[in-house]
Amino acid sequence: MAEAADQQVLGHLLKIEAEAAALVDDAQAEADRRVAEGERLNRSRYDEQYGREAAEFEQIYEKEVAAVKEDYQHQLDTYRKSLDAIAVDRDRFRALMDDFLAKGI
Repeated sequence: MAEAADQQVLGHLLKIEAEAAALVDDAQAEADRRVAEGERLNRSRYDEQYGREAAEFEQIYEKEVAAVKEDYQHQLDTYRKSLDAIAVDRDRFRALMDDFLAKGI
């Protein structure tokens, strides 16, 4: 009879151990689900913030490129106007070149 009681106790303990293992498995699955959900939410927030900031930087970049192009065009126009303002004295240049060539310079 003691043997039967021992077997009952042992069977009961095995049943409790199986229930505990099932609870641990359920808890692990729930923890994994919560971690995955947290990672998904954080990734979504990150992507949203990154997209917003990238768009802002892209806008700033485009404005700066446009400003540089505008400044470059202004400088180029100013330089061209300064070249147009220079008087060309072809006769004097020709005489100077003849003089240099004659002297062998």
